[in-house]
Amino acid sequence: EARAYYDAANSLYEMYEEAAEYVIKNDLFDALDIPNTLIEQIKNSWKYERENHLYGRFDLSGGIDGLPIKLIEFNADTPTLLVESTLVQLMLLEDNCLTHNTQFNNIYENVSRKFKKISESKKGAFSRLLFACVNGNDEEKQTVKLLEKMAKDVGLVTEFSYLEDVDLQREYEFFFKLYPWEDMEDFQAEEGVSMLNPAYTLLYQSKGMLAILYELFPTSPYLLETDFCEIKGKYVKKTMFGREGANIEIHENGKLLNARDGVYGDYKSIYQRYTQFSKDGDGVYYQAGVFYSDGACGLGFRRGSEILDNASQFIGHII
Repeated sequence: EARAYYDAANSLYEMYEEAAEYVIKNDLFDALDIPNTLIEQIKNSWKYERENHLYGRFDLSGGIDGLPIKLIEFNADTPTLLVESTLVQLMLLEDNCLTHNTQFNNIYENVSRKFKKISESKKGAFSRLLFACVNGNDEEKQTVKLLEKMAKDVGLVTEFSYLEDVDLQREYEFFFKLYPWEDMEDFQAEEGVSMLNPAYTLLYQSKGMLAILYELFPTSPYLLETDFCEIKGKYVKKTMFGREGANIEIHENGKLLNARDGVYGDYKSIYQRYTQFSKDGDGVYYQAGVFYSDGACGLGFRRGSEILDNASQFIGHII
């Protein structure tokens, strides 16, 4: 099962790369709800910063209980659950006197190596990196601080700042911000500063890519039928951008079965074929999250209601 998650994430990432090339070549930014002010940055980052995608998280249904693995979405720009998937799972293993090799969890090692690889591609082994998040969100600060620790572990020079106080006039080679690209329409990176994750990851983050992927790879075993127009049968309606289950609706034969309100209703929508999540004996739903950093590198699970929201719980695993 762990190997199947690994293979799925690696295959899906290759498909996303082909789909991004297709979107850029055919100027499909509007279909993905990409702000016009970010299009040139996306094109430039695709050309000059292709290797700077630090990490992302594939959300998948199935993979256990005999259910097939299906892509739900790709959190490629601002993925959460890094602290839980990287550290908390290991603590749970230690609490149960189990060893690291009984878990699919190489996230810390992979992301650290990715930092070093990115650094060496531009500035040798001693690049300077600025890490930032908004003030007042402890979860995001913990995530950014963990990433900063990964960079320090491979010898890079780092500094942390709240996003409100960022000054890119100082001498940095790389800038990581845990903040959605779609909300940075007026942002322009300083010359000589490379972004982690780059602007093109906004293409991956857009759920419109799910429809593009299905158009390009309709026979993939990992993809659900997805379209920009309403489809027949049971489907899930999602906004192009959104987090924590907000603005998600489940429909069947014209009837609304389940829904979550949210603040993302102004974005365009996509329609994705409904798929069955794994459930336990209490009727609680489970979704797998596979982290990707130069390859699939770790697994964790969220559990909760049929539409997983900010009340869902993180669950570790043992192989």
